[in-house]
This record gives sequence, structure tokens and C-alpha cells, in this order.
Amino acid sequence: MSVLTPNSSTLLVLGGTGEGRRLAGVLVGRPALRVVSSLAGRVKAPSLPAGEVRIGGFGGTAGLAQWLRDNRVDAVVDATHPFAARITAHAVRACAATATPLLVLSRPGWTAGPGDLWHWVRSLDEAAGLLPELGRRVFLTTGRQDLAAFADLDLWFLVRSVDPPQPPVPRHSEVLLARGPFSVDGERDLLERHRIDVLVTKDSGGIMTAAKLIAARDARIPVVVQRRPPLPSGPGVEQVETVEDAVAWVRQLLQV
Repeated sequence: MSVLTPNSSTLLVLGGTGEGRRLAGVLVGRPALRVVSSLAGRVKAPSLPAGEVRIGGFGGTAGLAQWLRDNRVDAVVDATHPFAARITAHAVRACAATATPLLVLSRPGWTAGPGDLWHWVRSLDEAAGLLPELGRRVFLTTGRQDLAAFADLDLWFLVRSVDPPQPPVPRHSEVLLARGPFSVDGERDLLERHRIDVLVTKDSGGIMTAAKLIAARDARIPVVVQRRPPLPSGPGVEQVETVEDAVAWVRQLLQV
């Protein structure tokens, strides 16, 4: 348990990722440091980080800025998903409005290697337009909220997500509820069992869900990859790619 004093610092971690949980696990318990992890609440049974947790939105930029003031937050680490562009934009503006230092912890994206048959796209609408040229049986791993672009395609989809997907969903589809990490052998079996001939994913990065890319490479299956949204910039915003660098930033800034 942290020992808080009148000179204690408060850190807000915008989490929901493995990196956010690891960061909280390292920092919780340091003397004179209060660590609050905030989760969006979009997953019914999220994996909770160590320490204090709040679940739910802030009410946009203004709501987040007010929360920072009310809780006397000294620094914010945005460790949200690389595609959570809205909360990152809110964090940039709220931290600028309150002069709160902000660090964006964004894990490296994936890089195609020898044997990969990747097709990069800017949006899921672009991915949907490309699919009929690549295959008929699609493994769709873009999350439960982003299926509308594929709803009217005359293709078959295996849709994998943690929670049941939000409609509209593809007309010809099977839903597989599962949470990573996934193994390469398991992904190979999945592709073969469902006769998958094209994979659609987002450039989430990390090792939790990278096994599908190896399995697709081995099976010579094309992969459609949505590029990440650009990270917003703002005064006082810094960026790192590893939890270790984020810990070092917090320790140096807050002297904990």
C-alpha cells in the first residue's frame, strides 16, 4: 500500500491494455504516489490492474480536464489501445488545458516480414472493398464495434471478439468469443478448420494477438491490415513504446 503524504503525487493511467496493467503493477505501492487506472468500460469483464481503478468515460475533454483538477493529478499516462484515438485526443486537449504532463505509451506496430502477404489500408471501408478480390472466407479480428463496413458483403466471416459484437454484423457469419493471448498452433488449427482464405485485422501491435499473423504467413493467406490513426500532438506531450520507458518517465517527473 502506498504511503501518501501532503507531498504525494497522483498519476492517472488511461488503461485497458496489457501495458497499462503492467505499468500500474510496477508503480502501485511506491511511497507518496497515488496511481489511478481508468478503463473505458467497453468490456464486460475486463482484466483489472493493481491498485485504484475507475471504470467509465469522463464526459469528453471538458469532463476529463475537470477530473484532473478535482483529483489534483500531477501526470497522465495514456496507455490505451493504439486505435483508441478519441480518448487520446481528449487526453491531449485536457492535459493542455490543465498544464498536466502527458505521456503516450504506444507499443510498436507490426512489420511485415518475408513470406507475409499483407495489404495495408487506411480504413475498414477500404478493407471491405478489397476483400472480394482476396478470398471468400474471412477471419475478422477488428473488434466488436467495427463490423458495419462488412455487413453487406456476400462473403462468409468468422468474427472473433472478447464480447458479443454490436450490430450490424455480416449476414453470413459465425461469432467466436475469445480473449488472447493466442498460440500459433491454435491459430493454425482455427484457419484450417474454418477454411479461412483471408484475414482482416488492425495494426494493434504486441504479442497478445500476433500469432494469427504467423499462422497466416505459414498458410500463405493474405492479410488486410488497417493502419493506425496518427497520434495527436500537443504541448507537453511525450511518447514512448515500452513500459520500462514509461516507468522511467514517471519516476523522473514525479521523483518517486
